[in-house]
Amino acid sequence: MTKQKQAATGTLMGLALGDALGFPTEFNDVPAILAKCGPWRTMELPVTRGTAYITDDTQMTLALARGIRTAMDRGPLAPLRLARPVRDEFVDWYHSPENNRAPGNTCLRACMLLDGDRPWQDASQIGSKGCGANMRVAPLGLVPGLSEEQRAGAAQLQAALTHGHPTGLAASDLTARAVWLLAQGVDPAGLVGQLRSYAYENRDTYHERWLGDLWTRSQDPSALHFVRRGWDECLAVLERLDSVQRTADPELDPCTYTGDGWIAEEALATGLLCFLLFPGDPLTALRRAACTRGDSDSIAALAGAFAGAHLGADAWPAEWTARIEHRDELLGLGALWDA
Repeated sequence: MTKQKQAATGTLMGLALGDALGFPTEFNDVPAILAKCGPWRTMELPVTRGTAYITDDTQMTLALARGIRTAMDRGPLAPLRLARPVRDEFVDWYHSPENNRAPGNTCLRACMLLDGDRPWQDASQIGSKGCGANMRVAPLGLVPGLSEEQRAGAAQLQAALTHGHPTGLAASDLTARAVWLLAQGVDPAGLVGQLRSYAYENRDTYHERWLGDLWTRSQDPSALHFVRRGWDECLAVLERLDSVQRTADPELDPCTYTGDGWIAEEALATGLLCFLLFPGDPLTALRRAACTRGDSDSIAALAGAFAGAHLGADAWPAEWTARIEHRDELLGLGALWDA
């Protein structure tokens, strides 16, 4: 990750900007968004009393990022070292008065159960593959010096703290991988192919060191059956994305092609599609993502993370970044991992 590009700063800022842009459009269909915001290609960042407000997507991204920073201040990233501080950050978020931005029910229920001394696997919502697992995972694509096993295991562990469904785990792993690849300079044109290869390579890997006996809470007969189920659902949506990424009509709602984004694998695919439609034009990618019938803030947050990882901090106009809520913390974490 080159210092000049500042991929970590670009990713975190892009995620927050996408989140803020999609905040007012979530739960609206495209005609309603157009009526409220005007033509999608000229959507402005919504600012109230000088601030562009974010949702639980960015709040939980920051919670994860703080947990990672605490863990790595104590030594190399490892399961127990990561789980405790991230769990604490998620519980703090749950109790925060700022947790009033339409948070997902899965996150709320899991964080309520994490507030105590039970094993985290007993708090995990094993049947949920909501996009809350991968909307926040981008920091794990940015931390320098991790092995593939550390990055994948940590991405799946942070997902599993709330969303225990194997597709939530695989989609989080893939989202972190996409951010990492783009930050390393991978050509966006080849990104989906690389992610499909990664999914095939990891289809038989259950990260027991990171996940413990999580799989036993499911109805699956084995850990292998459990993990394959998640990768196969992600592979199906990546194949759909691969078939449309060069032919999709940018004027058509991207959700039409790859799903509405309320579930993890669709949030990944539709966020990627919005980025891949405009790989050199990050604001247009964000606006397209925010003007969708689906989970607009999460789709736009992911599109912004991908665009920022690809283009770096200079992707985003100063008049937007100056107004984003939590700007100083986003810049501080970005600087830490860009260094």
